[in-house]
Amino acid sequence: MNESQTACALCERERPLTFHHLVPKKVHKKSILLKKFTKEEMQTMGLMLCTDCHKTIHRHIDHIELGRFYHTQEALLGHPEISKFVKWVAKQDKKVK
Repeated sequence: MNESQTACALCERERPLTFHHLVPKKVHKKSILLKKFTKEEMQTMGLMLCTDCHKTIHRHIDHIELGRFYHTQEALLGHPEISKFVKWVAKQDKKVK
C-alpha cells in the first residue's frame, strides 16, 4: 500500500483514491482464508483504487471469491469483467482531453 500514490492501481487515472482490502474485512474470520493468510496480511494487503474501479470490483466479485482468487493486482486485472472495465475507463480521460 502506498498512501502517497495519486493514480489508481488498476486504471492508472489520477483520481481521489480509496483503500481496497485484497481480502475483504467481512471474510477475515473464514477458515479457508485463515489457512492462506495471516491476520496481519489480511489487514494490510491492499491497493489504492479510484472509486470507479473499487465499485466495479465489488459489483462483479463476491467477498469470498475476492479473498480466495483475486487477492493480487494481477489477478484482478485478469478477471474478464474487471479487465474490460479498466480498459474502458482508462480511455475516458483521453476522450475528454
